[in-house]
Amino acid sequence: MRIIITTTLLLCCSNIFMTFAWYGHLKNLSNRSWIIAALVSWGIALFEYLIQVPANRIGYQSLNLGQLKILQEVITLSVFVPFSIFYMKEHFRLDYLWAGLCILGAVFFIFRPKLFGA
Repeated sequence: MRIIITTTLLLCCSNIFMTFAWYGHLKNLSNRSWIIAALVSWGIALFEYLIQVPANRIGYQSLNLGQLKILQEVITLSVFVPFSIFYMKEHFRLDYLWAGLCILGAVFFIFRPKLFGA
């Protein structure tokens, strides 16, 4: 269980960097050329990779590749929705809820063997 918690925390941190690298330039660098935005984003993404790669290596000790990917998607949506609402000032849409429910279904199916011993 410690491995899964460590992996989850590291992936949460890496996703914060990833979200800013992918979308932060839309707000902060919109008046700059795209090459400047790309270079800044790559700089931010370096920190994301420095956290994400160890997170996946740690997680792969206890989770299979599919479980690791679905965990990543849950975390990505969990970071992206607050980022888009609070930082980017987007309006909340029910699409976020529906996407979350779809991912919840994916979590159930990918983790079913761990949950039910199947």
